[in-house]
Amino acid sequence: MYTQEFFQAQRSQLVGRLALRSLENFESVLDYLLSWEVLTWEDYESVSLPGQPLSTLARRLLDIVWNKGGQSCELLFAAVQKAEGADEQTEPLRKWSQNESCSVQDLQKHRPTIVRKIYGHVESILNLLLERGFLTKYECDEIRLPIFTSSQRARRLLDFAKVKDNGVAQFLLQHILQLPVLPVPLPDVTACKKYTAKLKATVSAQSRFLSTYDGTENLCLENIYTENILEIRKNLSLGVPSQKGHDTLELAEIFNHKGCINEDADTVLLVGEAGSGKSTLLQQLHRLWATGQQFQDFLFVFPFSCRQLQSMDKPVSVQSLLFEQCCWPNEGQQEVFWYLLDHPDRVLLTFDGFDEFKFRFTERETHCSPTDPTSAQNLLFNLLRGNLMKNTKKVLTSRPHAICPSLRKYVRKELSLMGFSQDGIELFMRKHHSDAGVADRLVQLVKATSALHGLCHVPVFSWIVSRCHKELLLHGSGFLKTTTDMYLLVLRHFISHASPEDVAWGLGASTLRPRLPTILRLGRLALWGLGTCSYVFSAEQLRASGVDEEDLSLGFLVPSKSFPPESSAPVEFLHITLQCFFAAFYLLLGADVNPSAIRCVFGGHKKPHQPLPRLFPMACFQSPEPEEESVLTLLQRAETHNVRITAVFLAGLLSQEHWRLVTECRGTSTPLLQKKSRVRRCLARGLRRHFRSIPRAVPGEVKSMHAMPEFVWLIRSLYEMQDEHLARKAVSKLEVGHLKVTYCNIGPAECAALAFVLKNLQQPVALQLDYNSVGDIGVEQLLPCLSVCRALYLRDNNISDQGICRLVDQALQCDQFQKLALGNNHITAVGAKVLAEGLKDNDSLQFLGLWGNTVGDEGAQALACALHDHHSLKWLSLVGNNIGSVGTQALALMLEKNVSLEELCLEENHLQDEDMCTLVDGLKKNSSLEVLKLSNNRITHRGVSALLQVLESNATIRSIWLRGNTFTPEEIEQLSLMDSRLLF
Repeated sequence: MYTQEFFQAQRSQLVGRLALRSLENFESVLDYLLSWEVLTWEDYESVSLPGQPLSTLARRLLDIVWNKGGQSCELLFAAVQKAEGADEQTEPLRKWSQNESCSVQDLQKHRPTIVRKIYGHVESILNLLLERGFLTKYECDEIRLPIFTSSQRARRLLDFAKVKDNGVAQFLLQHILQLPVLPVPLPDVTACKKYTAKLKATVSAQSRFLSTYDGTENLCLENIYTENILEIRKNLSLGVPSQKGHDTLELAEIFNHKGCINEDADTVLLVGEAGSGKSTLLQQLHRLWATGQQFQDFLFVFPFSCRQLQSMDKPVSVQSLLFEQCCWPNEGQQEVFWYLLDHPDRVLLTFDGFDEFKFRFTERETHCSPTDPTSAQNLLFNLLRGNLMKNTKKVLTSRPHAICPSLRKYVRKELSLMGFSQDGIELFMRKHHSDAGVADRLVQLVKATSALHGLCHVPVFSWIVSRCHKELLLHGSGFLKTTTDMYLLVLRHFISHASPEDVAWGLGASTLRPRLPTILRLGRLALWGLGTCSYVFSAEQLRASGVDEEDLSLGFLVPSKSFPPESSAPVEFLHITLQCFFAAFYLLLGADVNPSAIRCVFGGHKKPHQPLPRLFPMACFQSPEPEEESVLTLLQRAETHNVRITAVFLAGLLSQEHWRLVTECRGTSTPLLQKKSRVRRCLARGLRRHFRSIPRAVPGEVKSMHAMPEFVWLIRSLYEMQDEHLARKAVSKLEVGHLKVTYCNIGPAECAALAFVLKNLQQPVALQLDYNSVGDIGVEQLLPCLSVCRALYLRDNNISDQGICRLVDQALQCDQFQKLALGNNHITAVGAKVLAEGLKDNDSLQFLGLWGNTVGDEGAQALACALHDHHSLKWLSLVGNNIGSVGTQALALMLEKNVSLEELCLEENHLQDEDMCTLVDGLKKNSSLEVLKLSNNRITHRGVSALLQVLESNATIRSIWLRGNTFTPEEIEQLSLMDSRLLF
């Protein structure tokens, strides 16, 4: 028999079984509890409130049942088991009592059976009750509301029959006996099984092959898919310094509870910058489901792209979205659809590319009917909000800038695609090249070129290197430093592929000039698409823009993956970044683009009053003056993030490295000089604007600047220009002691840009890069600017022992380098030993933070040995590093000899009472330590007694932190009175 204590112990499991399954399952449990009189009618109403989160209702139900005693608890377990037994036989019905009050009781007593019998006949029953006058038309319409499933309508009908005293209950019971019995719970098992099989076959065919960016070949996704770093952000706890702000997980874990931020939401948000691999990851998810390898909790998976939804100009319902836009059932369409609505927990919807959806998320219009049509954007927004198909899991991919706070309210879990690790880059190259010799040479080439290695953590750049491997292996990669360099390499590769006999190595004017008309037509099309948020182009639009078959043969426009493959299928640029690249080419080389338009690219123009023409760009490009206004308007209407990508390419094309190429193509350098001058002025003005916004320093503190994403973008643009003089001039007057660039999605490429600019600072700066994606590769990119850093914060950045090896050689050799924060990374004893070696020759470092790593006893020993004679380090944090007795002994010996350390943080390790005795021996001979933090270990009253001995003779120690250890309240009170320096 289940006791109340057992019931409480199983509470979390019960909440999961009740809340994480479908609403139909929860309401079936209520049916049984009502029929067994565990719940009163008032209880039932309190746990059936519409719009309440299922988890809230589940917890309320458990509270009610627990208060009713052990027998009720036992019956709840039985109800859960019965509700989950979908194949359980329906109990036969008998003849009912002729008494009205008894009929109402029979409705409740046999409620589960009645619901299962009438849910497929509700409409005919309502018509009959309306005809006989038992229900009004208003009451029938309430029961028929489209937000209810067939089973919910059946329950609503029984609820009405219970409260009316006009004989409806008795009539209903007699009518039910004559109804045929329907299968439970599936209206048509065969139809659903056939539909699932067809849907899997369709999704499998769509996801089996990965079309390369250039569209020239299809690769089997199973053979070449490479895992991306998938991170989940958690709320930081101020009281737990070793808690990581980011955590990694596998693709198979995206629907589990790990990292859940809103239990009542259904959407998993997957964010990543352009080219980070969002679409490929989603395709892998589809393939794993369709082939039966993973995600088999879902019977139905429906993949959609936001480009596809954006093209829908007619109203659409949930039913038409699923069946017409994804996969049509061959039979039993209505039965299959009602099953989907009855079992939303078995359904997964994926929406790729929300950032390319021209409609911004809004909560203004609510739509709850799964059968009534509405606009595509309204349908999507209400699916995400849970107004439609609540409890259906959704996956939404997007670039970060498109996610607004109002949308995040409906996100269950937010994940970030952070690119490839070092091992991931190598694995990608090897999977794409079956020739092991070629793969080896390519991997060596990437690792040997620091800038290229930094770029390749972004999957799209790894693809570029892989695709252009012949050119790189033949001519080297030393010329690849910037994003623009990479895309010019792709341009050269495609031109070479289209006309191999006419192209020599290098993208000179002789190579580019014959293709310039094509590039400009593609550029004009790209710019118009950005300005109108159009990323898919019809055949009619291509003709209007002058794009012909020869232009298409170059390979930059490929059939859209969002539409069925047909001869007239629309086309799209093979990647959004390439669309921005061609738009930049047009802005630079278009004969009718005035230099004043450049200022608009960098955010210098107000919005024009004239509305943007909704015609194709040809209607806008007639004469220089209207053309110029149209370009400005297009730039103003384009998504800011896309304009910034375009600006980066524009700056890169104007670099000294590519100046000869663009001037020879243009034929005259005067307009280009004007545009280059504009870019330089805009970049310098933008940075000065940021610098002017820096508030004055608080008395006694250094002047601090918190960089925003726009600052990072300006720095990247400066780096693309590779203009040392401009970089030096831009920061020459920057007077700031602390530069904070946290939560800005800083990867290796951004690190290279920061180093390029910051190395020109005139005075030392504390550079804070916490909570980014610097990684080991990014550490290498930062090396050029370490000479001007007096402090470096790299907490939560996926840095391993390899990154430490790169960092130590240079950072610890700088005389002004005082602080290094490496908390919450992946540093082991290996990295600690490297760091220890660097400390032996260092006399400037004062603060070293290694909390939240795994240096262990071995790493603690190495660091302790290095600090015996170190004369500058004042603060050392080894919180949460798996340190035990061996490491403690080494630290105690260090304390005997060290004369500079003032604070030692050893919280959240494995220290016990015996280790306190060891520390006491070290503290007896120490005269510098002021604060010792030992919270959250395994220390008892006995260990503190040992510490009290040293406190009697040591006046230097100001506090010993002991919170979270093994003490009773009485012991805490007693020990606090013995010495106020003990903090509990």
